[in-house]
Amino acid sequence: MFTATLLPRDSTKTPAIPDDLFEAINQLKKDLNAVILAHYYQDPDIQDIADYIGDSLGLSRQAANTNADVIVFAGVHFMAETAKILNPHKQVLLPDLEAGCSLADSCPPDAFAEFKAAHPDHLVISYINCSARIKAMSDIICTSSNAVKIVSAIPEDQPIIFAPDRNLGRYVMEQTGRDLVLWEGSCIVHENFSEKKIVQLQIEHPDAQILAHPECEPPVLRHANYIGSTSALLKYAQSSSTDSFIVATEPGIIHQMQKQTPNKRFIPAPPMNSCACNECPHMRLNTLEKLYLAMKNRAPEITLPEDIRIAALKPIQRMLEMSA
Repeated sequence: MFTATLLPRDSTKTPAIPDDLFEAINQLKKDLNAVILAHYYQDPDIQDIADYIGDSLGLSRQAANTNADVIVFAGVHFMAETAKILNPHKQVLLPDLEAGCSLADSCPPDAFAEFKAAHPDHLVISYINCSARIKAMSDIICTSSNAVKIVSAIPEDQPIIFAPDRNLGRYVMEQTGRDLVLWEGSCIVHENFSEKKIVQLQIEHPDAQILAHPECEPPVLRHANYIGSTSALLKYAQSSSTDSFIVATEPGIIHQMQKQTPNKRFIPAPPMNSCACNECPHMRLNTLEKLYLAMKNRAPEITLPEDIRIAALKPIQRMLEMSA
């Protein structure tokens, strides 16, 4: 679990929010020598102010290579933790400490330690959407962009535990023909898409292609014309001759899809009920105002126990080496 260091300040005084947040944030970036990393699932304003927007693999690479003194991570806990693991001497800020991850939460370290102990001869490949403590118990980290490549590179006689996302694990099994031992975790966003409503949308928009993230449930993936990570979905939408898409992942990616291909139509896949369950409630806790305040106050700051950081660094480095 991450920890946060809050810098002391006068609690009776709340810093005024500038009228032009973009200008104020850009000035703070210069003052702090800071870089803003944002996931595709962030609000459009945050994506527009970010220095780099990407999926988990791209963000990991950026975090590993940045020359900034301060990393402002507009994402969720495990992403900011990953940046800290890779940059122990840099300050890592997370705009909202409550921006967690349902998938990471579905894999408690104590329970996973018991699960791992029950399979002592297994290599542990963990999806990057997990806590630093789970990474520390892993042999290799993967993302949705490289999971198939990494599993395919492991000798066939080596048994593998794949954690924590069962849906990504099933997809990797189908693509590689490998028999994986799966931890039964899932993402509340990707497991809530309605197959029935997606089929109805397809009937209403017969020329539309369905794009789906591999964290989606199997019934949804069966209807997809293309399955891939957020960055892969974005690239496919750009290169495809199709003009209309139904997008089965967190709809924050649609902002970039629309910016890069303004003449195409992108329809968010609907959830099972009438709520906004296709939006990640954790990602959406970050706002432009909170981003400004985090930089202004230099807090909340992500810190990690050094033993956990070092143990978690090794499987991330293996991932980056295998993804080169």
